[in-house]
Amino acid sequence: MAALVIAEHDNATLKAATLNTVTAALACGGEVHVLVAGENAAAVAQAAAQVQGVSKVLHADSPALATQLAENVAAQVLAVAPAYSHILFPSTANGRNAAPRVAAKLDVAQLSDITKVDSPDTFERPIYAGNAIATVQSGDAVKVITVRTTGFDAAPATGGSAAVETLAPVADSGKSAFVGRELTKSDRPELTAAKIIVSGGRALGSAEKFTEVLTPLADKLGAALGASRAAVDAGYAPNDWQVGQTGKIVAPTLYIACGISGAIQHLAGMKDSKVIVAINKDPEAPIFSVADYGLEADVFEAVPALTAALG
Repeated sequence: MAALVIAEHDNATLKAATLNTVTAALACGGEVHVLVAGENAAAVAQAAAQVQGVSKVLHADSPALATQLAENVAAQVLAVAPAYSHILFPSTANGRNAAPRVAAKLDVAQLSDITKVDSPDTFERPIYAGNAIATVQSGDAVKVITVRTTGFDAAPATGGSAAVETLAPVADSGKSAFVGRELTKSDRPELTAAKIIVSGGRALGSAEKFTEVLTPLADKLGAALGASRAAVDAGYAPNDWQVGQTGKIVAPTLYIACGISGAIQHLAGMKDSKVIVAINKDPEAPIFSVADYGLEADVFEAVPALTAALG
Protein backbone atom coordinates (compact mmCIF):
# COMPACT_ATOMS: atom_id res chain seq x y z
CA MET A 1 0.00 0.00 0.00
CA ALA A 2 1.36 3.39 -1.01
CA ALA A 3 0.03 6.93 -1.01
CA LEU A 4 0.57 9.50 -3.75
CA VAL A 5 0.73 13.22 -2.92
CA ILE A 6 0.14 15.67 -5.75
CA ALA A 7 2.65 18.48 -5.26
CA GLU A 8 1.53 22.10 -5.16
CA HIS A 9 4.14 24.24 -6.91
CA ASP A 10 4.79 27.05 -9.39
CA ASN A 11 7.42 25.19 -11.45
CA ALA A 12 10.14 26.87 -9.39
CA THR A 13 9.38 26.20 -5.73
CA LEU A 14 7.53 23.56 -3.74
CA LYS A 15 4.62 25.16 -1.89
CA ALA A 16 4.17 24.66 1.85
CA ALA A 17 0.77 23.00 1.35
CA THR A 18 2.60 19.97 -0.06
CA LEU A 19 4.43 19.44 3.24
CA ASN A 20 1.19 19.32 5.23
CA THR A 21 -0.28 16.88 2.71
CA VAL A 22 2.76 14.62 3.07
CA THR A 23 2.08 14.43 6.82
CA ALA A 24 -1.51 13.35 6.09
CA ALA A 25 -0.26 10.74 3.62
CA LEU A 26 2.19 9.32 6.16
CA ALA A 27 -0.71 8.85 8.59
CA CYS A 28 -2.43 6.64 5.99
CA GLY A 29 0.37 4.07 6.36
CA GLY A 30 2.77 2.69 3.78
CA GLU A 31 5.18 4.52 1.51
CA VAL A 32 4.59 8.08 0.39
CA HIS A 33 5.37 9.15 -3.15
CA VAL A 34 5.07 12.68 -4.55
CA LEU A 35 4.03 13.56 -8.09
CA VAL A 36 5.51 16.76 -9.51
CA ALA A 37 3.69 17.60 -12.73
CA GLY A 38 4.88 20.77 -14.43
CA GLU A 39 7.27 22.28 -16.95
CA ASN A 40 10.97 22.81 -16.23
CA ALA A 41 10.20 21.83 -12.65
CA ALA A 42 13.31 19.77 -11.90
CA ALA A 43 14.11 22.04 -8.94
CA VAL A 44 10.69 21.29 -7.49
CA ALA A 45 11.25 17.55 -7.86
CA GLN A 46 14.59 17.85 -6.07
CA ALA A 47 12.96 19.85 -3.27
CA ALA A 48 10.26 17.19 -2.93
CA ALA A 49 12.96 14.52 -2.71
CA GLN A 50 14.37 16.28 0.36
CA VAL A 51 11.09 16.13 2.29
CA GLN A 52 11.26 13.73 5.23
CA GLY A 53 9.00 10.72 4.83
CA VAL A 54 8.93 10.76 1.02
CA SER A 55 10.37 7.60 -0.51
CA LYS A 56 9.97 8.41 -4.21
CA VAL A 57 9.30 11.44 -6.40
CA LEU A 58 7.61 11.04 -9.78
CA HIS A 59 8.48 13.88 -12.14
CA ALA A 60 6.41 14.53 -15.27
CA ASP A 61 7.66 17.43 -17.37
CA SER A 62 5.68 18.85 -20.28
CA PRO A 63 4.42 22.21 -21.62
CA ALA A 64 0.91 20.75 -21.23
CA LEU A 65 1.46 20.67 -17.45
CA ALA A 66 3.02 24.12 -17.12
CA THR A 67 -0.08 25.95 -15.90
CA GLN A 68 -1.64 23.08 -13.92
CA LEU A 69 -4.73 22.77 -16.13
CA ALA A 70 -6.98 20.37 -14.26
CA GLU A 71 -7.70 18.15 -17.27
CA ASN A 72 -4.02 17.50 -17.92
CA VAL A 73 -3.02 17.11 -14.27
CA ALA A 74 -5.87 14.65 -13.71
CA ALA A 75 -4.79 12.64 -16.74
CA GLN A 76 -1.22 12.50 -15.40
CA VAL A 77 -2.47 11.30 -12.02
CA LEU A 78 -4.70 8.67 -13.62
CA ALA A 79 -1.72 7.31 -15.58
CA VAL A 80 -0.12 6.18 -12.29
CA ALA A 81 -3.22 5.76 -10.11
CA PRO A 82 -3.41 1.94 -10.24
CA ALA A 83 -0.26 1.69 -8.11
CA TYR A 84 -1.75 3.58 -5.17
CA SER A 85 -4.31 3.05 -2.43
CA HIS A 86 -4.49 6.75 -1.52
CA ILE A 87 -4.20 9.82 -3.76
CA LEU A 88 -3.96 13.07 -1.80
CA PHE A 89 -4.27 16.65 -3.04
CA PRO A 90 -3.78 19.79 -0.92
CA SER A 91 -7.15 21.52 -0.57
CA THR A 92 -5.98 24.48 -2.65
CA ALA A 93 -7.53 25.94 -5.79
CA ASN A 94 -5.47 23.57 -7.95
CA GLY A 95 -6.14 20.56 -5.74
CA ARG A 96 -9.88 21.12 -5.57
CA ASN A 97 -9.93 21.55 -9.32
CA ALA A 98 -8.17 18.31 -10.25
CA ALA A 99 -9.22 15.92 -7.46
CA PRO A 100 -12.92 15.56 -8.46
CA ARG A 101 -11.90 14.70 -12.01
CA VAL A 102 -9.62 11.94 -10.75
CA ALA A 103 -12.30 10.58 -8.41
CA ALA A 104 -14.92 10.60 -11.16
CA LYS A 105 -12.68 8.79 -13.63
CA LEU A 106 -11.84 6.17 -10.99
CA ASP A 107 -15.55 5.92 -10.08
CA VAL A 108 -14.89 6.49 -6.39
CA ALA A 109 -16.21 8.96 -3.82
CA GLN A 110 -13.95 11.90 -3.07
CA LEU A 111 -13.09 12.54 0.59
CA SER A 112 -12.94 16.31 0.89
CA ASP A 113 -11.11 18.58 3.29
CA ILE A 114 -9.95 15.95 5.77
CA THR A 115 -8.40 17.21 9.01
CA LYS A 116 -7.42 13.89 10.59
CA VAL A 117 -6.60 10.31 9.60
CA ASP A 118 -8.08 7.82 12.07
CA SER A 119 -7.04 4.76 10.04
CA PRO A 120 -6.21 4.00 6.40
CA ASP A 121 -9.92 3.95 5.53
CA THR A 122 -11.39 6.34 8.12
CA PHE A 123 -11.02 10.12 8.16
CA GLU A 124 -12.39 13.20 9.90
CA ARG A 125 -13.62 16.32 8.13
CA PRO A 126 -15.44 19.47 9.29
CA ILE A 127 -19.07 20.06 8.34
CA TYR A 128 -21.55 22.85 9.06
CA ALA A 129 -18.85 25.53 8.83
CA GLY A 130 -16.65 23.62 11.24
CA ASN A 131 -19.29 23.35 13.96
CA ALA A 132 -19.31 19.55 13.72
CA ILE A 133 -16.75 16.94 12.74
CA ALA A 134 -17.87 14.04 10.55
CA THR A 135 -16.07 10.69 10.68
CA VAL A 136 -16.13 9.19 7.19
CA GLN A 137 -15.17 5.64 6.26
CA SER A 138 -14.46 4.63 2.66
CA GLY A 139 -14.53 1.14 1.23
CA ASP A 140 -13.20 2.27 -2.16
CA ALA A 141 -10.08 0.55 -3.42
CA VAL A 142 -8.50 3.93 -4.08
CA LYS A 143 -9.14 6.86 -1.73
CA VAL A 144 -9.07 10.23 -3.49
CA ILE A 145 -8.60 12.86 -0.80
CA THR A 146 -8.25 16.61 -0.46
CA VAL A 147 -6.40 17.68 2.68
CA ARG A 148 -7.19 20.77 4.74
CA THR A 149 -3.59 21.71 5.31
CA THR A 150 -4.27 23.59 8.55
CA GLY A 151 -5.23 20.26 10.13
CA PHE A 152 -1.75 18.76 9.76
CA ASP A 153 1.74 19.85 10.75
CA ALA A 154 4.17 20.40 7.90
CA ALA A 155 6.62 17.57 7.22
CA PRO A 156 10.27 18.68 7.55
CA ALA A 157 11.41 20.08 4.20
CA THR A 158 14.94 18.73 4.58
CA GLY A 159 16.52 15.50 5.69
CA GLY A 160 14.96 13.19 3.13
CA SER A 161 16.72 11.49 0.23
CA ALA A 162 14.05 10.11 -2.09
CA ALA A 163 14.80 8.87 -5.57
CA VAL A 164 13.45 10.95 -8.47
CA GLU A 165 11.85 8.95 -11.27
CA THR A 166 11.01 10.53 -14.62
CA LEU A 167 7.53 9.81 -15.96
CA ALA A 168 6.35 9.96 -19.54
CA PRO A 169 4.11 13.04 -19.64
CA VAL A 170 0.55 12.76 -20.90
CA ALA A 171 -0.53 14.49 -24.09
CA ASP A 172 -2.43 17.77 -23.90
CA SER A 173 -6.13 16.97 -23.59
CA GLY A 174 -7.05 19.95 -25.75
CA LYS A 175 -10.14 20.49 -23.59
CA SER A 176 -8.94 23.75 -22.07
CA ALA A 177 -6.31 26.39 -22.66
CA PHE A 178 -4.49 28.80 -20.38
CA VAL A 179 -5.30 32.38 -21.40
CA GLY A 180 -3.77 34.56 -18.69
CA ARG A 181 -3.37 35.23 -15.01
CA GLU A 182 -3.60 38.46 -13.04
CA LEU A 183 -1.60 38.22 -9.83
CA THR A 184 -1.74 40.51 -6.84
CA LYS A 185 1.81 41.46 -5.92
CA SER A 186 2.69 42.23 -2.33
CA ASP A 187 5.77 42.49 -0.15
CA ARG A 188 3.80 40.85 2.66
CA PRO A 189 3.70 37.10 3.34
CA GLU A 190 1.09 35.11 1.42
CA LEU A 191 -2.01 34.87 3.60
CA THR A 192 -2.29 31.08 3.87
CA ALA A 193 1.44 30.71 4.63
CA ALA A 194 1.84 33.65 7.03
CA LYS A 195 2.93 33.05 10.62
CA ILE A 196 1.19 36.23 11.81
CA ILE A 197 -2.03 37.72 10.43
CA VAL A 198 -3.62 41.05 11.31
CA SER A 199 -7.25 40.93 10.22
CA GLY A 200 -9.91 43.61 10.14
CA GLY A 201 -13.68 43.72 10.07
CA ARG A 202 -16.53 45.99 9.06
CA ALA A 203 -16.09 48.03 12.26
CA LEU A 204 -13.15 49.82 10.64
CA GLY A 205 -15.68 51.74 8.54
CA SER A 206 -13.74 52.46 5.34
CA ALA A 207 -10.88 51.28 3.16
CA GLU A 208 -8.86 54.30 4.27
CA LYS A 209 -9.28 53.51 7.96
CA PHE A 210 -8.57 49.85 7.27
CA THR A 211 -5.19 50.81 5.83
CA GLU A 212 -4.49 53.59 8.33
CA VAL A 213 -5.16 51.48 11.43
CA LEU A 214 -3.99 47.98 10.47
CA THR A 215 -1.06 48.52 8.12
CA PRO A 216 1.34 49.99 10.74
CA LEU A 217 0.67 47.05 13.07
CA ALA A 218 1.17 44.53 10.27
CA ASP A 219 4.41 46.29 9.29
CA LYS A 220 5.73 46.10 12.86
CA LEU A 221 4.93 42.39 13.11
CA GLY A 222 5.91 41.40 9.57
CA ALA A 223 2.36 40.11 9.23
CA ALA A 224 -0.04 39.42 6.40
CA LEU A 225 -3.27 41.39 6.24
CA GLY A 226 -6.64 39.65 6.32
CA ALA A 227 -10.28 40.67 6.39
CA SER A 228 -13.71 39.38 7.25
CA ARG A 229 -16.25 38.79 4.48
CA ALA A 230 -18.23 41.81 5.67
CA ALA A 231 -15.17 44.04 5.25
CA VAL A 232 -14.49 42.65 1.78
CA ASP A 233 -18.12 42.99 0.70
CA ALA A 234 -18.08 46.60 1.90
CA GLY A 235 -15.03 47.29 -0.27
CA TYR A 236 -12.62 47.92 2.61
CA ALA A 237 -10.22 45.15 1.53
CA PRO A 238 -9.55 43.10 -1.63
CA ASN A 239 -11.10 39.66 -2.15
CA ASP A 240 -7.82 37.81 -1.75
CA TRP A 241 -7.59 39.00 1.87
CA GLN A 242 -10.83 37.31 2.87
CA VAL A 243 -10.55 34.77 5.68
CA GLY A 244 -13.43 32.39 6.25
CA GLN A 245 -15.48 29.54 4.91
CA THR A 246 -15.84 31.22 1.51
CA GLY A 247 -12.38 32.79 1.69
CA LYS A 248 -9.06 31.37 2.83
CA ILE A 249 -8.56 28.87 5.63
CA VAL A 250 -5.62 29.94 7.77
CA ALA A 251 -3.88 28.69 10.90
CA PRO A 252 -1.06 31.11 11.73
CA THR A 253 0.92 31.17 14.94
CA LEU A 254 -0.76 34.49 15.83
CA TYR A 255 -4.08 35.83 14.54
CA ILE A 256 -5.11 39.34 15.59
CA ALA A 257 -8.78 40.07 14.87
CA CYS A 258 -9.53 43.80 14.92
CA GLY A 259 -13.16 44.89 14.87
CA ILE A 260 -14.36 41.45 13.73
CA SER A 261 -17.54 40.23 15.38
CA GLY A 262 -16.79 36.58 14.67
CA ALA A 263 -19.59 35.23 12.50
CA ILE A 264 -19.57 31.45 12.04
CA GLN A 265 -18.35 31.89 8.47
CA HIS A 266 -15.26 33.77 9.65
CA LEU A 267 -14.52 31.50 12.60
CA ALA A 268 -14.49 28.49 10.28
CA GLY A 269 -11.51 30.01 8.50
CA MET A 270 -9.28 30.93 11.43
CA LYS A 271 -10.19 29.10 14.63
CA ASP A 272 -7.30 26.64 14.20
CA SER A 273 -4.83 29.51 14.72
CA LYS A 274 -2.37 28.78 17.52
CA VAL A 275 -3.01 32.05 19.40
CA ILE A 276 -6.02 34.27 18.71
CA VAL A 277 -6.17 37.87 19.93
CA ALA A 278 -9.52 39.68 19.59
CA ILE A 279 -10.03 43.43 19.86
CA ASN A 280 -13.68 44.48 19.84
CA LYS A 281 -15.77 46.98 21.80
CA ASP A 282 -18.77 44.60 21.89
CA PRO A 283 -18.39 42.31 24.92
CA GLU A 284 -20.91 39.89 23.37
CA ALA A 285 -18.99 39.46 20.11
CA PRO A 286 -18.69 35.75 19.22
CA ILE A 287 -15.00 36.21 18.39
CA PHE A 288 -14.28 36.28 22.13
CA SER A 289 -15.51 32.66 22.43
CA VAL A 290 -12.52 31.39 20.43
CA ALA A 291 -9.97 34.02 21.47
CA ASP A 292 -7.03 33.19 23.72
CA TYR A 293 -6.75 36.87 24.59
CA GLY A 294 -9.61 39.34 24.35
CA LEU A 295 -9.52 43.11 24.66
CA GLU A 296 -12.83 44.96 24.98
CA ALA A 297 -11.85 48.27 23.41
CA ASP A 298 -12.31 50.55 20.42
CA VAL A 299 -10.03 49.38 17.59
CA PHE A 300 -9.30 53.01 16.65
CA GLU A 301 -7.68 53.51 20.04
CA ALA A 302 -6.38 50.05 20.93
CA VAL A 303 -4.64 49.12 17.67
CA PRO A 304 -2.56 52.35 17.37
CA ALA A 305 -1.67 52.00 21.07
CA LEU A 306 -0.55 48.41 20.47
CA THR A 307 1.49 49.49 17.45
CA ALA A 308 3.16 52.25 19.46
CA ALA A 309 3.92 49.86 22.32
CA LEU A 310 5.80 47.57 19.93
CA GLY A 311 8.34 50.34 19.46
